[in-house]
Amino acid sequence: MSHERTLRGRVAVVGVGESEYFKFGRSPHPEFKLVLQAVLAACRDAGVDPSDIDGFASFGEDRNDAVRLATALGVKRMRSTTMQWGGGGGGCAAAVANGAAAINAGMAQCLVVYRGLAQGQFGRFGQAASRSTVSGDMAYQMPYGVMAPPQKFALRVQRFLHEHRVEREALRAVALASNLHAQANPRAVMYAKPLTAEAYDDSRWIVEPFRLFDCCMENDGAAALILVAAEKARDFACPPVYLLGAASGAEWRAGATPHNAPVYASANYSSIADDLYEMARVGPAEVGSVQAYENFTGGVLMSLCEHGFFKPDEINDFMTLENLSAPAGKLPLNTSGGNLGEVYLQGFELVLEAARQVRGESTSQARNSDVALVTGGPMVSPASSLIFGSEATL
Repeated sequence: MSHERTLRGRVAVVGVGESEYFKFGRSPHPEFKLVLQAVLAACRDAGVDPSDIDGFASFGEDRNDAVRLATALGVKRMRSTTMQWGGGGGGCAAAVANGAAAINAGMAQCLVVYRGLAQGQFGRFGQAASRSTVSGDMAYQMPYGVMAPPQKFALRVQRFLHEHRVEREALRAVALASNLHAQANPRAVMYAKPLTAEAYDDSRWIVEPFRLFDCCMENDGAAALILVAAEKARDFACPPVYLLGAASGAEWRAGATPHNAPVYASANYSSIADDLYEMARVGPAEVGSVQAYENFTGGVLMSLCEHGFFKPDEINDFMTLENLSAPAGKLPLNTSGGNLGEVYLQGFELVLEAARQVRGESTSQARNSDVALVTGGPMVSPASSLIFGSEATL
């Protein structure tokens, strides 16, 4: 019996699905119903009877309880439920890893990973919520007026841009690439709403260095995927997408004094990326497309650097719309539109898009479809990443 600590090639995605995506407050359905719609769509894609699901995995403090979902879906027997703690969108790849680990350990046979988010129903992430008490890192921030996510992450990004002399054009390229790919994706909230360089430059400041189009959207929707053991993957309706590698975690002293971390201008991926590539047995050169979590455009630059696609002093040359565009760019980025253009589901739509890239079904297909990488939640802890691959990569 092998004791190698790996999930490489042992679990496959056999179905993906989503609800309709809405701008926050526009969904006619409650969050729970959106999740059910996404799960049922993933089951149809895989050719799976929903009652045969026996495992659930999510992240980001998802409110949609697995037992309640199982009851609504008619699940005959539930064997496994996992929730990735902390990190918000940093858990989007880790949730898949947790579900894959349950499959690999024999704790479940047909598992759904999902994320539902109805900001119109439960409140916007982009606004500071009212609080009667403050604890944790916010206790160090709120007394000084740092209350909303753009303020919090702007500090780290501003330090990174200053240290490496990054020009605003690099941030703009991320926003333009995401929007460009959204124009080919009818699911995207920004579909038929093209963004020009001029409109980006003229958009209002949110908090320096972020203008409006540097910031992710606020949306209502849900997405889901179905995992099974690799040896069963060919029995389903769609081509299997294999998990090559996954990693999550946090840097040393990540939870110490906020805004005083030992490595401040970081997306927190340096050790995660090492573990990811070691398990996947591929490197940055083999990756055909990247779905990089854009809470803010600056986090994408940091993420790509820490995953080895270029060095910080190469950012200004590499980060151009041409290089980031499918199909022929050097590194097609956020090919469904991502958090900036398709939908903000704390990054889970990025995971579905990576699977679609490997299946050859993206609306903006990359030239190399065999290997797709996802980064989740830059500048949060714990963060996570994963790599999907086709059968040819095994």
